[in-house]
Amino acid sequence: AAPKGENGILERLNAGQVVIGDGGFVFALEKRGYVKAGPWTPEATKEHPEAVRQLHREFLRAGANVMQTFTFYASDDKLENRGNKLTYTGAQINEAACDLAREVANEGDALVAGGVSQTPSYLSCKSEKEVKDIFKRQLDVFVKKNVDFLIAEYFEHVEEAVWAVEVLKATGKPVAASLCIGPKGDMHGVSPAECAVRLVKAGAQIVGVNCHFDPMTCVEAVKMMKEGVEKAGLKAHYMVQPLAFHTPDCNCQGFIDLPEFPFGLEPRILTRWDMHKYAREAYNAGIRFIGGCCGFEPYHIRALAEELSPERGCLPVGSEKHGSWGAGLEMHTKPWVRARARRDYWENLKPASGRPLCASLSAPDCWGVTKGDTALMQQKEATTKDQLKQLFDRKSN
Repeated sequence: AAPKGENGILERLNAGQVVIGDGGFVFALEKRGYVKAGPWTPEATKEHPEAVRQLHREFLRAGANVMQTFTFYASDDKLENRGNKLTYTGAQINEAACDLAREVANEGDALVAGGVSQTPSYLSCKSEKEVKDIFKRQLDVFVKKNVDFLIAEYFEHVEEAVWAVEVLKATGKPVAASLCIGPKGDMHGVSPAECAVRLVKAGAQIVGVNCHFDPMTCVEAVKMMKEGVEKAGLKAHYMVQPLAFHTPDCNCQGFIDLPEFPFGLEPRILTRWDMHKYAREAYNAGIRFIGGCCGFEPYHIRALAEELSPERGCLPVGSEKHGSWGAGLEMHTKPWVRARARRDYWENLKPASGRPLCASLSAPDCWGVTKGDTALMQQKEATTKDQLKQLFDRKSN
């Protein structure tokens, strides 16, 4: 089937519709054994297409209106970074990602979004032209596969995100730009308001944040973006795709500073009821493209779709196996569990960690390095033992 141009992302947002995004792919597929933590690259689109296709289908069933191509970190410089040996080229991985996303999107009323993200080349202080050339190579695939719209996502520095938007907008397709920042701004201290203004002026029609922070922190950052755009007399739509982890103890670099990152984050996962609160908070803030990033599983997306079902006029297919606010528990064999089939029970629950002597907060690493620091310089070889020792020594001091 052809791309949904007549009912594309801007048409939906202009009509005031709520667009539900999908959830996290690298974290979900890492847990399932298809993605390697560290590189976080999406060669699974070629190696295990059935796994990627199934996750797309689960997000669609949960109510997602957008199938984001699994092209996170699929720039050639990132694919080669830190000894990540690959059988496939970036173009092959991205083409497969587009085909899988389109196949599943056409099984429902979903759009396909092609995504580019920040590059090791930028962190290594490569030139604007070199960085833009990386985006252009990825863009060739998205144009060839005719995705519905484009997203520049997961950018720590607004300068690089602006470069990405400038490249993406040349296609004439709708462009969204999403930074992985919190209320403190980007890694050079540019405020969310100023970031948003720069992105809109560069040509982004949708702006927002994704990853690095929990839902409420991300909504707060997008509120600041919205205020900045409106104060500047500009217009935009707004998106938010946060983590599914609680991060009250994170600083400007977000959850990657947490000592639990990435293998010990499970105690921080939001419940589906937390997601109801997030969806309502985002909607009330004027955000209409609402989805998730790392940690978001299909049941989290289903919770967003269920909370916003009055505004959307429908429930997701996946709700057939759920029931609003625990209503399915009315059929449970145990009477004390049947007594939990009500909204006020789940809405007011304070879940326990179940871990004796569990710390309530962590002490983030806070190294404070960003673009230009020698520790971030790109190399294609695997990190050596001597390099690792320097990092261990630095961490212990």
